[in-house]
Amino acid sequence: MTAAAQAGIRPKITTSLVLNAARRLRVWRRRAPQREFIRSAGVRFGILHAAVFALSTLALALFLWWSTAGLLDRQTETAINADTQGLSERYGEGGMMALQETLDQRLAGNIDDDALYLLADPLYQKLSGNLERWPARVTMDTAWYDLAIERAGRRGMARVHHFELPGGFHLLVGRDVEVRSQMAHLLTDALLWSGVVALVLGSIGAMAVRSLFRITLADVSATARAISAGDLTRRVRVSGRRDEFDRLAETINDMLDRIARLMDGVRQVSNAIAHDLRTPIARARARLEDAATHATGEADLRAAIERAETDLDGVINIFQALLRIAEIEAGARRSAFARIDLGPLLSDLDELYAAVAEESGQTFLARIPASLPAYGDRDMIQQAVANLLDNALKFSPSGSQIRLEAYGDPRGGCSILVADQGPGIPAEDRVRATERFFRGESARNTPGSGLGLALVQAVAMLHGGTLRLDDNHPGLCATLTLTTLPPVPAAQVNTSSSLDQRPAASLGA
Repeated sequence: MTAAAQAGIRPKITTSLVLNAARRLRVWRRRAPQREFIRSAGVRFGILHAAVFALSTLALALFLWWSTAGLLDRQTETAINADTQGLSERYGEGGMMALQETLDQRLAGNIDDDALYLLADPLYQKLSGNLERWPARVTMDTAWYDLAIERAGRRGMARVHHFELPGGFHLLVGRDVEVRSQMAHLLTDALLWSGVVALVLGSIGAMAVRSLFRITLADVSATARAISAGDLTRRVRVSGRRDEFDRLAETINDMLDRIARLMDGVRQVSNAIAHDLRTPIARARARLEDAATHATGEADLRAAIERAETDLDGVINIFQALLRIAEIEAGARRSAFARIDLGPLLSDLDELYAAVAEESGQTFLARIPASLPAYGDRDMIQQAVANLLDNALKFSPSGSQIRLEAYGDPRGGCSILVADQGPGIPAEDRVRATERFFRGESARNTPGSGLGLALVQAVAMLHGGTLRLDDNHPGLCATLTLTTLPPVPAAQVNTSSSLDQRPAASLGA
């Protein structure tokens, strides 16, 4: 083959490959809706609905058949057996002559003209009865046969039973079941048509189920797309019917509300960190710059550096508090939970803070039981109570009274109460008081980071308890409720704690 011929073949091969690829792509695109239709959950549920409906209809049809056509067959067999029993008794009493007379009498008294009898000799020749000849198919004794018969020029169906008599004689007893056969055919046709109707209705129901799923899930999908696009205000529509879809929508909406609150919290924390860290960092920078410009000796420089270190330590403490709160909320310390006695722990805190209150001119009252069982992390509970006591001492004026009380709950829990006589927290601010970096108007000029109550709330939630803030008239009454039984966690957290096990330092609010 010449080079020119080869060059002419290559474009043809390339064009053929491109055309085949384009053809396959078109076929794949045409089949894509079919694959999507088959993979649809609504279609699967619809098919399941149709299958259940079809099986139910089939079961009903079989029951109707058994209770009608089957009942007719059973009645026919019962009548034949009863007739045969009577003929057998008559034959036993009077022999062949009595049997023939009985057959003639029964044929004469058969008003419905449905009784069939045939008495034949050993050669199957007719002796008596209303059948013309012995059916060729009937050969076995005590067997049931369904036969096509002809009487008086009319064809029909018969159900007969063959009996052997002494001397080689044969007796055939049956019933004309043509009318019942026609009824059975009508019933069969009706059941078949009802099956077709059931199939149509099942298909309509399947499409309705699929449409219901598509409408419901379409709203959920649209909401999810809107959320992923940044619209955190979208929610799944609730129809108000209080069905399973409404409960699913409410659960999803609760989850979205929780996510929105967390996102708001992240934004607030970011803003709070930016504001709260800017002041100490700027103060440390200003002091270092002032020392670099105006310091006259080593002592001035050292004093400036120490003041800057104090400011930076405050920044580090804020970050440590944030990390500790995040760790507590993640449940990383749950593996250290054990049964503990809070009585000695609270007594130690009483001894420590009573001395601090006395130095500040405050009265510290404690009512603590000798033993108070609980379940949890001793260090975290100690830090939470220390935070509440720090706040009480910090916000209470000289001469005021601070109370520390603890008591058990017979239903399985314990409560720790810290009350002061300071300015308290207004009712409208108590909901936000446990948020990170939240500081009320009365606490603006008081040292602190606004993380103390946030940490107490995190400890309470980790222990399956609550933190309640009430008015003490005047002041604030904080009640930390804990459980005395091991809680059942929603998920087993295996993460080990990254914090050290040193005694926890309290954080002021």
